[in-house]
Amino acid sequence: MMRISIDRRRLLAGVAGLAGAFALGGAGKAAPKRFEIELSEAEWRKRLTPDQFAVLRKHATERPGSSPLDREKRRGTFVCAGCALPLFSSTTKFDSGTGWPSFYAPLKDAIGTTTDRSLFMERTEVHCRRCGGHLGHVFDDGPRPTGLRYCMNGDALKFIPAEKA
Repeated sequence: MMRISIDRRRLLAGVAGLAGAFALGGAGKAAPKRFEIELSEAEWRKRLTPDQFAVLRKHATERPGSSPLDREKRRGTFVCAGCALPLFSSTTKFDSGTGWPSFYAPLKDAIGTTTDRSLFMERTEVHCRRCGGHLGHVFDDGPRPTGLRYCMNGDALKFIPAEKA
């Protein structure tokens, strides 16, 4: 008989992945209503790819392991795919083993948070401070120095490599 062992992080990653696959990610509380950049749904659809729109504007979750940004190792900055606000430095990125790009700290004044009560649990949703785009969630099981894991959807981000000296 085969034994299967799964830890809490992988279980939650799988549940979130299934939710994204079935488009259940948008059931949580929405971010605040006023942002510096506000566009109509049609304008957002024109600006974003369908996957980016689903994540940023409808709170969907991409499948774990589907984003090349999870494997991005270069120096640079991760910016909001909706408005290009710098969100995370590559120096705070780490491999969480969840299948999503993870960071232990955002850049100063880059993000906002709200309480998300979807999927029968309470989590802290992370959104872009400037456009309100849904980025992912933050958990308290990350590495030092913060102990936080900002688990972000790659579709919500773009990577800007550091300039070569």
